[in-house]
Amino acid sequence: MRLLASGLHNTNSAPVFRGGVEIVLTSGWKTYWRYPGDAGIPPRFDWSGSENVASVEVFYPAPKRIIDGSGQTSIGYEERVIFPLHIHPKDASKPVVLHLKFDFATCAKLCIPAEATLSLSVKVGEDDEPALAEAIQRVPALQDRAKPRSLAVLAAKVERGADPAGKDSRIIVTALARTVGKLDLFAEGPDEEWTFALPTLLSNDAGHVTFAIPLEGSRLGKAEIPPRIRLTLVAGDEAIEAQLPLD
Repeated sequence: MRLLASGLHNTNSAPVFRGGVEIVLTSGWKTYWRYPGDAGIPPRFDWSGSENVASVEVFYPAPKRIIDGSGQTSIGYEERVIFPLHIHPKDASKPVVLHLKFDFATCAKLCIPAEATLSLSVKVGEDDEPALAEAIQRVPALQDRAKPRSLAVLAAKVERGADPAGKDSRIIVTALARTVGKLDLFAEGPDEEWTFALPTLLSNDAGHVTFAIPLEGSRLGKAEIPPRIRLTLVAGDEAIEAQLPLD
């Protein structure tokens, strides 16, 4: 694994350095998304030792489902992943020095927690790192309702079942996916107290898609249901992220 970085870039808010954390995996091994699924450990990024750094935003490329030999399904990456970074300097006229303490896990048949310590100095006029442009393209776009898209999450609502204990209750998600490629959906709550069971594709009628997320097998937070749900919809090489209220 290694740190990658490019020079200063202007954004809508303030100048940032672009960077990335790259992991290259041995064949048959995997590492995890921010929500790891049935089993696994999400990555943790500690930038507290960095110099001239106000904050670091970490972006997650669209993940995939990975089924292991026990039938459990993890959410993550195989072969290679780059987590893009936006590095906000305290003083944009000076270089930054990144110090990362990175806790993560790699798994084949057994899961191995790991820790890495990495450092990198980044100059204001640093050349662009070509791998970062590709990695940024793999990050799900934030859904903008004002812009028409061929990929969109339309609504999410709780559907109560007949079981008085609520074992057959579920969240129904409707979406639009007029793109080519394998469809998948990943669901997260407002914080880590919430973990949802993996969604199931119910129907795909000419790109009008319905998924179900069973509440049985989900770990719910202090409320019966969260006020909002964070959804990542993947269709082939395209992906979109939306936060919706639960009806």
